[in-house]
Amino acid sequence: MTDTLSNEEFSRYGRQMIVQGISNNRDPIEHQLLLKSSKICVIGAGGLAAPCLSYLAGAGVGEIGIIDDDIVETSNLHRQIIHSTSRQGELKCNSAKKFINDLNPHVKVKTHPVRLTNDNAFEIFEPYDVILDCTDTPMTRYLASDVCVLLGKTLVSASGVNTEGQLTILNFENIGPCYRCFHPKPPPPNTVSSCSMNGVIGACIGLVGIMQAVETLKVLQKVYTKENFEPFMLQYNGYMDQSLRRFRMRKRRSDCVSCGDEREITREKIESYEINYLSFCGSRNYDVVDKTERITPREFQDRYWSSQSKDHVVIDVRPEAHYKISNFHTDKVKNIPLATLTSLKGDINKLKDLVPEINEDSEVVVFCRYGNDSRLATRELKDKFGIKNTMDVIGGFFGYIDQIDPSIPKY
Repeated sequence: MTDTLSNEEFSRYGRQMIVQGISNNRDPIEHQLLLKSSKICVIGAGGLAAPCLSYLAGAGVGEIGIIDDDIVETSNLHRQIIHSTSRQGELKCNSAKKFINDLNPHVKVKTHPVRLTNDNAFEIFEPYDVILDCTDTPMTRYLASDVCVLLGKTLVSASGVNTEGQLTILNFENIGPCYRCFHPKPPPPNTVSSCSMNGVIGACIGLVGIMQAVETLKVLQKVYTKENFEPFMLQYNGYMDQSLRRFRMRKRRSDCVSCGDEREITREKIESYEINYLSFCGSRNYDVVDKTERITPREFQDRYWSSQSKDHVVIDVRPEAHYKISNFHTDKVKNIPLATLTSLKGDINKLKDLVPEINEDSEVVVFCRYGNDSRLATRELKDKFGIKNTMDVIGGFFGYIDQIDPSIPKY
């Protein structure tokens, strides 16, 4: 363990060093040296990681690794507060490194501008003491958990979307439980939320990230021990009553395939892709239309939108909140969210209540945000409502904005 602090470090960390009673009255210098000698790796540099990295770097964690292959975009900035407008287009991990270097030059930062995969997870994780999962995909959570179990690493895992979030500590000191103990089977792909599709309040996800930093400090400074640690799940709800609930969770499952008594998951199986996390977690199948059922934004513009006399129906299947933010601003487009369309169960008369001019012979063009849900809606309209002349717009509403009319707001 690093055994000295400079005078500048005493000044920098003094306010936290004088806090009493957080770890059996351990010597305050020893407490700070535990942080200085620690190495953590954070998966992601987004909404959860932003405040988490800020506070852990500010607290004096000695070395921080950051895994992220994404770039900074305008839509990130309301919640990913370590990035800035001037860094748009930069890799998030590099932007985060600049922020940390400016905040605390005593912290060593190593960037990993890659996506975490079966191929690289072990090599990346091995040098670090604690791993932090700040991602929003079940596939990454299962992979990170399995690798941490095999490497004997504690995993501090958080997630958040909308106004809610949750947080837990997995595989603490190799006594478990792991992520598979909580979730032996992944959730159905169509139930998994994301910030890009379901939205997020920046302050809410920021609070979860701050709590993740606190829990990480408790691990690094040995506030938690094998004797006092009890598995838990924190659940935060930011709006309505702004509540924080702590649930006691079951300990390691003896039948867990990852950390149980008869383990089935090995490093060899992961690195050889015998364990396929994409296949295990699944993904929503949007590949339900063929090329003849799709048109480009330019084809839509030339064939339908520029032709005022052409008889056609345009349906936007984005959720209502999305539609209200940005749309074509014309009553020629009908907003029928995909969930609403599906709930009609192919009843053409109920569809006519929403779109009086539609019938089985109509020419229908379907939009969504990116051109995914519109494919599902196209299949629904053709197969269940019998509207055979239905087309999906490739790239969706955002594709139209990018290729045809950039004056329309993107969100």
